[in-house]
Amino acid sequence: MKKIYLQQNNRGAILVLLLFVVFLFSIMMFPVINYAVIESQVIKSNASREQALQIAEAGINYYQWHLAHYPNDYKDGTNTAGPYVHTYIDYDTQEVVGQYSLVITPPATGSTIVTIASTGSTITNPSVKRTIIARYGIPSLALYSFLSNDLIWIGNGETVNGQMQSNNGIRFDGIGNAPIGSAKSTYTCPSNQGSPCPAVKNGIWGSASQAVKNFWQFPVPAVDFSAITSNLANMKSLAQGGGIYLPPSNTNGYSLVFNSAGTVSVYKVTSLRNTPTAWDISGAAHNEDIDYNNRTLQYTVAIPSNGIIYIEDKVWVEGTVKGRVMVAAAKLPYVASTAPTIYIPNNILYAAKDGTNMLGLLAQKDIVVTYYAPTNIEIDAALISQNGSTLFFYYSPAQIKNSITIYGSIMSFGQWTWTWVNGGGTITSGFTTTTSTYDNNLLYGPPPSFPLSALGYKQLSWTSN
Repeated sequence: MKKIYLQQNNRGAILVLLLFVVFLFSIMMFPVINYAVIESQVIKSNASREQALQIAEAGINYYQWHLAHYPNDYKDGTNTAGPYVHTYIDYDTQEVVGQYSLVITPPATGSTIVTIASTGSTITNPSVKRTIIARYGIPSLALYSFLSNDLIWIGNGETVNGQMQSNNGIRFDGIGNAPIGSAKSTYTCPSNQGSPCPAVKNGIWGSASQAVKNFWQFPVPAVDFSAITSNLANMKSLAQGGGIYLPPSNTNGYSLVFNSAGTVSVYKVTSLRNTPTAWDISGAAHNEDIDYNNRTLQYTVAIPSNGIIYIEDKVWVEGTVKGRVMVAAAKLPYVASTAPTIYIPNNILYAAKDGTNMLGLLAQKDIVVTYYAPTNIEIDAALISQNGSTLFFYYSPAQIKNSITIYGSIMSFGQWTWTWVNGGGTITSGFTTTTSTYDNNLLYGPPPSFPLSALGYKQLSWTSN
């Protein structure tokens, strides 16, 4: 009996020990199990966050597609205020797995930039939300500080700040700080590009420093200059419907003077100031007088809300611009002999160079700085000569001025020049110093009705929480 008693006692001790071991194991495993549970929850949460982000990105992709087909629709085709909620269906299973909510912020006045905020969530974990904010804009064709369909010669007293390109050859002796492109690999430079022309030259050549030569690129794809043309008929309609429309003056044209108060004074030019004979790039003589003498004030009004001023006559433009405005001088249909020119007789300045003030000058023919313009002149504007040139004429005896500064952009179908030199490089007419500085605000905040890229919206930024 004693033997049996000892066996039972040993069994009890083993049971107690086993329970103690199980207890210790439970204590030890509890953190592990708790960690595993927490980790599982974290994995599920991370999976939900990743799914929500992908759903939010689907919303961005959807509205990018929508803008590509309906570039001016910022209400998701509903004509109602957002947010705009869409279900998200798994492509493989065709099951609804979540939704995204879109908030669309249309471009501010004078901008092409639209902001899309897309918030995504899943059906299984709707409390987990991810938001993506993306900005898209349509670039204007004012990508360049200077663009020409014809030859360019940048002299040693000239500076170009910003990108420039020609569809023809370029002689570059001056200063540049951005890509300089020619669509030609080689070309035969004409005598009006100075010694040693005529000769076969690279698409870009000249005496610029090596630092500037590092920016040279040739050949590059040509720019379709026909894409620069704006819809003049539409601009005329906008001017007649809510802008300023000026019909043929039956005198000598019009004068526009912009005022720092955000207004424009409209004059009829009643007489012209005598100017000597001038010659243009093609060698054609100009015996017409190109400076106004007497003017009659018609009215002074605020810059129109749509910013369009359309003139069916030649026009002189000057003053201080406060606001966003496009001035177009054109007659439809286009006839070379009657196409109007825009003349610049004085400074054109922005009230502030902060992107809120913007002027476009679009001439169906030429843009000309006049004979009696100041010896130091600044022009803040985007200049477009659709079928002509942007220039200061050649005069003999010489009319030599000091400096011209352009803040904006120049797009000239024909040759552009502010300065004339002889075969030895001596200035014979025009400005001794020229500086062109690109206005970065033009790319996504151009003047009203300015031509835009046909490539549509481009993503500018992408952020997520």
